[in-house]
Amino acid sequence: MPETPTPAVTISAIAAEAGVSAPTVSRVLNGRGDVAPATRERIESLLRARGYRRRGSKAGEAVGARAGAQVGLLDLVFNDLDSPWAVEIIRGVEDAAHGTGGGIVVSAIHRRASSTRQWLDNVRSRASDGAILVTTDLDSALRAELEELHVPAVVIDPVGVPDLAVPTIGCTNWAGGLSATNHLTGLGHRRIGFVAGRPELWSSRARLDGYRAGLETAGLSVDDALVVQGEFDYESGFRAGERLFALPDPPTAVFGASDQMTLGVYEALRRRGLRVPADVSVLGFDDLPEARWSSPPLTTVRQPLAEMGRLAVRTVHRLMRGESIESPRIELATELVVRDSTAPPPASV
Repeated sequence: MPETPTPAVTISAIAAEAGVSAPTVSRVLNGRGDVAPATRERIESLLRARGYRRRGSKAGEAVGARAGAQVGLLDLVFNDLDSPWAVEIIRGVEDAAHGTGGGIVVSAIHRRASSTRQWLDNVRSRASDGAILVTTDLDSALRAELEELHVPAVVIDPVGVPDLAVPTIGCTNWAGGLSATNHLTGLGHRRIGFVAGRPELWSSRARLDGYRAGLETAGLSVDDALVVQGEFDYESGFRAGERLFALPDPPTAVFGASDQMTLGVYEALRRRGLRVPADVSVLGFDDLPEARWSSPPLTTVRQPLAEMGRLAVRTVHRLMRGESIESPRIELATELVVRDSTAPPPASV
């Protein structure tokens, strides 16, 4: 009679027998230090007795041993995944996570409570080791549930005023808005339109404040008619451009709070027969790949999106190891990248 193969032992089965949660078993396997000694000993004893072997492990490998830094599965959570901006974040997170032998799970919750609940249930079932949340305020209830699961979290580009209880990573949005506006006023522009991002976002408000500060530095007053609300997407940028250039006294330059909105302004100008930068200068924010390949190449403020993702992974790994974080709020520097879409205003202006 052929011998019947022994079924593979699962983390869930070990957890049930030990009377603990699956994430607790995962933490023991990952060598984490946040498990009580008696519980750790009970779990490790069961893992040895049941012959549990991690995928890819060799016979005789010690339970809980892991070469190098403690790594594991990270959750990367967006509200939406319909933007090249999100792709740049993913690129940085994936690069850093895979560089340490870890993996990532990417999710979109679409700003719905039901999707957030489903995501938390998934985190529990797959025993994730850490979470990186993008453009969220990580409210107290969500933070408490992650803490209960022993899943450390980092926020990239927080929605509101950064909560010092959670590490956050962003960029110098105010300084970027200021440098962009200073560039345009330095070229001689006096009527500068601004296409703002969603007002509930901290980054949007900071860029708008930087624009206002740049005008004040040049001795110019803010004309509310030149500030148009957008949604960080191409369509809202196009609508904003249409509105700005329907004014009796339109701007000679436009600063968009994202590259996608700014490229929408490009299309609004094209349909009106206006040339960039001969008739109107245009400047964006992000430095997405599209900015380099637009016609003409877009002057923009570079936001180090991929580096923000890499830094988020390094920060989560430090939290997983129980290390302290020197500063709960990290802002990476922005940089003005001058290309061909900005020039002095037409001589007749």
